[in-house]
Formats: sequence, C-alpha cells, structure tokens
Amino acid sequence: MKVKVLSRNQDDYQRETKKDIHKLVRNYNAPEDPFQAQTEYTRALNATKLERVYAKPFVASLDGHLEGVHILAKHYTRPSTILSGARDGQVRIWNLPTKKRLATIQAHQGLLNGISVDQHAGDGFVTIGQDAQLKYWKLPVEVEGNIDEPAHSIGLEGVPHSVSHIANSSEFLTSGEEVNVWRVHRSSPIRTYNLGPETIHVIRANPIEEAVAVGAMSDRSIFALDTRQKTPVKKVTMKLRPNAVSWNPIEAYTFVVASEDYNLYTFDMRNLAHPRFLHSGHTSAVMDVDFSPTGQEFVSGSFDCSVRIFKATESSSREIYHTRRMNCVLSVLYSMDSKFVLSGSNEMNVRVWKSNAAEKLGPLAPREKAAFEYSAKLREQYKEHPEIRRIAKHRFVPGKIYNAAKEHKIIRNSQSRKELNRRKSSKHPDPEYVPSVKQTMAQGSSR
Repeated sequence: MKVKVLSRNQDDYQRETKKDIHKLVRNYNAPEDPFQAQTEYTRALNATKLERVYAKPFVASLDGHLEGVHILAKHYTRPSTILSGARDGQVRIWNLPTKKRLATIQAHQGLLNGISVDQHAGDGFVTIGQDAQLKYWKLPVEVEGNIDEPAHSIGLEGVPHSVSHIANSSEFLTSGEEVNVWRVHRSSPIRTYNLGPETIHVIRANPIEEAVAVGAMSDRSIFALDTRQKTPVKKVTMKLRPNAVSWNPIEAYTFVVASEDYNLYTFDMRNLAHPRFLHSGHTSAVMDVDFSPTGQEFVSGSFDCSVRIFKATESSSREIYHTRRMNCVLSVLYSMDSKFVLSGSNEMNVRVWKSNAAEKLGPLAPREKAAFEYSAKLREQYKEHPEIRRIAKHRFVPGKIYNAAKEHKIIRNSQSRKELNRRKSSKHPDPEYVPSVKQTMAQGSSR
C-alpha cells in the first residue's frame, strides 16, 4: 500500500527573525484573472481620489519684502539659491531648502528692472534699475551678512529694461532703446544693436545657442536676433503686448511668450509666422512664464491672482494654484530640481509650491516608492475614463476666476458660431478658415 504524505520545508515559509518579511509563495502558472480589468479600474479610481485628497501644494512663504515682488531669478549651479527683487530696488538672496534669507541688498534707488545670474562662472549676478544703473555683484559660495557695495557699477545713458546672460559665457545682454552686449568689468558695451525706435522691454538669451536671443518690443512685436548679424532674423507682431519670454532649455529653437491677451504661445524660432501651440486658461493678463529644467512643463503667473502649470504640448493647464490672500502674480520661477515652483506677488510675498501637488516630500521607503509608481501607472492607464478624468481635472477656483472663465467661454462660442455662419454664407466655394492660434498674429506683420 502506497501512502502520500505532505512534506514541507520550514525554510520556505518561516522567518528567521521577527523583522524579516513574510515570504510570498506564488503560482506562476495560475489562470488569468477574469476580473483583472475591473480590479485595476477600481484601484485607479481610488488612486485618483487619494491624489486629490492629499493634494497640498503650498509649502512656505518667504516674507520680508516691503514692495511687490516682480522679479525672481535662480542660480544655475546652486539649486538651493534663489534671488528675488522688489519694486523698491531691494534684492534678497534665499536658501530654498531652509526657507531662510541669506542676504539683503539695496541694489537700486527706485524700481528694479532685471536680475540675471552668471550661468558660466556662477560667482556673480547683474542687476539693472530705473535709476539707469547697471551693477555687478559678487555672489560667494557662503553668503554671510548683507552685501553693501557692488563689485562694478556703470551709469547708462538710457534706462535698461531687461538683462540676460549668454549661455556658456560671462557676457550678458541688456535691452532698452537698443540691445547691448556687455563683458564683466567693462564700462562700455562690446557690441550694440539698434533695432528701431521702439523700446525693447524683454530680452532673453538662448540657454543652448550662444549667438541667439529673442525679445519683445513696445510695438507688440517679438523678434529673434542672431548676434552675428546686425538685424533681427525674424520679426512678427502680435495683437496684444507680450509681457515675458522663456526659452525651452532642452529644445534650442522653442520658446514661450506670455501675452496680455490672457494666453501663452509656444513659438518655433525656425517659423515665427504662427505659434505652434496656444495655452489658455488664465482670465487676465499673463505677467511671467518660466520653463522647467526638464523642458516638459512651464509655469505662468497672471494678474488674475493665480499660478498655472502647463505641459509644453497641451493647451490647458494641468494645475492651478491660488490662495485667499495672494494678490496679482507678477513673477514665477521653476526650481532647478523641478520639484518646486515659486511665485512673487503684489502683496510682497514669495510663495513656494510643489510642482506636483500630491507628491510626498522627503525620502521614501522602497515599498512606498513602488506603491506610488504603481498608482501613477494606473492613473495614466485609465486617465481617459470619464469618471477618472472628471476627478483628476476638477479644481476649486475663486469665484472671480470661475465667473470670468464662464464669460470667456460664452465669447469663444459666439465667435465660433460667427465664423461658421460667415463660411456658410460666403460666396466663395471654400472660404479659408483661420484657426484661433493664427488669429493672434496681426495681419501682414511677419517679415
């Protein structure tokens, strides 16, 4: 007679100590679960709900300025160092991880017009002001106490409006009545570009190509400038005034323009006739824009007292930040580690936000990190499901933004109906349709 006896090895299922993790016994030949899709959908729905529950974007407020903060700048080789400039000419240097002020500089008497940090050497920065002064300041590794005197100061004939450092160099550009190229510790520009009678209120050097810059003028035009030539490579005029420009740090030919018409536009330098993308959502003039170091997203600040984060290729924002006491947002900034965004507003505050509202700060255990990654994959897989999409995109906004957005939607629908009726009643067999992204450019303005 043959008797079969169950035999188990204790090492396969017992723990040596109490701190050991239970060993999981898996059947790799198990039949396919017929309810796998339903189970994953439920998990994705719960993960989406929990993401909104734990969405706490506000991190800290950097107080101390006595006027509205309208300029923010980052140090490209020190991710923890942030500079902020106020309307009273004061510059403050902050340590982002500790949320503490490192130094205060009374840089100019009156309005501060621009700050630019040296990207090449990283040991100084340039400020310009309404007092027609250009000053170069040393920025040591260990900042101790306030900085009273600049390393170099130059009195200018006209008022400079913007400053930007050239990539891979300590040279920098300033704009005003003309565009000037400066070298550190020189009292006169090494090159000058006269682009016409209009004031150039924005100039931004390309972070990759040293000879390329883009700017905006008071006649509502934007231009691409090659510093190896005397005239702009391309110039186009928009319907309303562009307020700020930001280059994509990964794609050398792409930049975003923040406009007075409540929208942002992504342009390709190789074809400035029409923008590639239109980014909408703000209900008032967009004052500033800044790209993430990854080149995948950018942040914008508006006069409607809100901060929005856009993906570079999407028309609507993925996130909107606001607080009850925040006033008009004048400046925004993406941190060098892409983890935080900063906003400077009219009520003298610099606020720090998480770029991903539900992200947990601090170190994560391996199993915790794996759980977050699994939830993110589920949300990505089921993001187009109506219920999950509704929960993921829903945001509470202030009443004035909600009502203004409704009014703008009514206006857009009315314009669409008008365009459709125009095409139907036209005598031409197939009248040309002009997309909204092309209607932003003034007719016959490209040259």
